[in-house]
Amino acid sequence: MPNLPAIVIDNGTGYTKLGYAGNTTPQFIIPSSISIRETHKVGDQAARRLARGIDDLDFFIGDDCIDVNGYSVKYPIRHGVVEDWDLMEKFWEQCIFKYLRAEPEDHHLLLTESPLNTPENREYTAEIMFESFNVPGLYIAVQAVLALVASWAYAKVQSLTGIVLDSGDGVTHVIPVADGYVIGSCIKHIPIAGRDITYFIQSLLRGREPNIPPEQSLETAKAIKEKFCYICPDIAREFDKFDKNPTERGRKYTTVNHITQQPFEVDVGFERFLGPEIFFNPEIANPDFRTSISEIVDTCIQNCPIDVRRPLYSNIVLSGGSTMFRDFDKRLERDIKRICKTRLGSINVSGTSPNPMNVKVVSHSVQRYAVWSGGSILASLPQFLEQAHTKKQYEEYGPSICRYNPLFNAFT
Repeated sequence: MPNLPAIVIDNGTGYTKLGYAGNTTPQFIIPSSISIRETHKVGDQAARRLARGIDDLDFFIGDDCIDVNGYSVKYPIRHGVVEDWDLMEKFWEQCIFKYLRAEPEDHHLLLTESPLNTPENREYTAEIMFESFNVPGLYIAVQAVLALVASWAYAKVQSLTGIVLDSGDGVTHVIPVADGYVIGSCIKHIPIAGRDITYFIQSLLRGREPNIPPEQSLETAKAIKEKFCYICPDIAREFDKFDKNPTERGRKYTTVNHITQQPFEVDVGFERFLGPEIFFNPEIANPDFRTSISEIVDTCIQNCPIDVRRPLYSNIVLSGGSTMFRDFDKRLERDIKRICKTRLGSINVSGTSPNPMNVKVVSHSVQRYAVWSGGSILASLPQFLEQAHTKKQYEEYGPSICRYNPLFNAFT
């Protein structure tokens, strides 16, 4: 077999990142969606071949799903876990053949999984990869561990012990990792992510900006979130700054009405900091949830074994697109330091005070696709070929070999 780089595919709930190991960024970032025909009528296949010039293509994935008449858009992944394996196999098929233009028989494959993925799901993945795609080797890595690996170039210490705050479009998780192993009983789930911020900004704009077409309100809110939003240190002071100088603090977003093709303008004000503020004051958008993200991270660490708590505080790694807001890391680090200082101040054993807690939040330029970047680093190491499960092992022992994915010797 030629010595070709491994394929790295990070399947997320909202987006899938794919590319070849050794690169710093993924070659493709596409929506994790697939459009299929619900019913086939006589003549449909022939008509589609004539119209598109493509044989036996009855589904589309990613950006190609948009504006395809007669097709239904499906999402095979929900909350990080695969729900429809038939659709997932079709999705992987186009990822490998259409986007990467690779022969799977020539490449080892690294896939990612959520921390709460079941062993049975790993077996289903192994069956598809070895039976349908005939890959020579497969390694399934936990996303949180890969996020830690991706932070090595930006952290002072290269460690596989840390806590990963992973916030994407649909879900946010706080995942503690000790020596490369996820402490599953201490994982925390937060019902706030990027999509919730978009909905909140949409509701703020709806009553104040009548120029926004109703069918474009969500798209406009998402664009404003990505271009103008940031984390403020103090929400009351930030309101005062906007009131004193709204012209300097505000922004204007200009886009085009899709129907009339006429440009329209949106004044962006308090939304700039109120949107992402729901991470730290969730009650302003969700009255049923009042715990800030800082308190959840602290509680997660306090639930872990006592001997790993200090290493976890000193290596809080951000991952996912919803952690890319400016000053997110500074606000999170400041709030956790305050919580720790208050707790330690109340402890007085034999007249001595405990040592202060070293809290460090690691932020870096590739945290939007940190999981894929960590997988690229992992699959580039020489140990990867030794530790990946091979086709020969699969034929001898079956799919149960993927229930356990050994850590590399270089990491232990």
